[in-house]
Amino acid sequence: MIDYLDPVRPVANATIGSGSEHPMRQVTVEASLDAASWTPERRRDVAGRFDELATDWHRNHDNSERYESIDDALARGGPLSGVVVELGAGTGLGSGRLAAAFGSIIALDLSPEMIRQIPTSVANRVLGDGSQLPFRSGSVDIMVLVNMLLFPAEIDRVLQRDGAMIWVNTNAELTPIHLSAEAVDAALPGNWTGVASRAGSGSWVVFRRST
Repeated sequence: MIDYLDPVRPVANATIGSGSEHPMRQVTVEASLDAASWTPERRRDVAGRFDELATDWHRNHDNSERYESIDDALARGGPLSGVVVELGAGTGLGSGRLAAAFGSIIALDLSPEMIRQIPTSVANRVLGDGSQLPFRSGSVDIMVLVNMLLFPAEIDRVLQRDGAMIWVNTNAELTPIHLSAEAVDAALPGNWTGVASRAGSGSWVVFRRST
């Protein structure tokens, strides 16, 4: 079950363009449904794509409206504390906000050119693949995915039984790497409950396992 809260300062983002037509949308959907679709060739292609975009990423994507969905998830997503891992951290656009909220985070990304731009003062950087996380089972309290591919089995494995997963799309359904709250819920193994809303240009949902 997903509990939808009232939106906060939503802004129209129709001028951004339709993310459903972006080539990463198909990758996102397929990865969430079938881990076998994440082949070594696709992994290299995605890493290379983001390596090429890394230099201009901050300049092209540093927009205050994008951060409102992250801030709102942290504020209204329920009690959040403990060991925090940000998957698909990119160049760290949201990492500073997470670090300010939690004190210390681990930032993981597939692209070496992206992750090298995150200051070490902001996060402990890990170069890694979301489909094969370099963390022990049940070792993470909070997993944060901002515009990130979803690999449900790894989320289920690494997240503590009473942990939380924060799923954010900073341009809501127009984000190329996007899944609806319902699609994320359906993909995650077992039974989960969620709290969701919209803020700024984005949408968010915080999932916890049902007790």
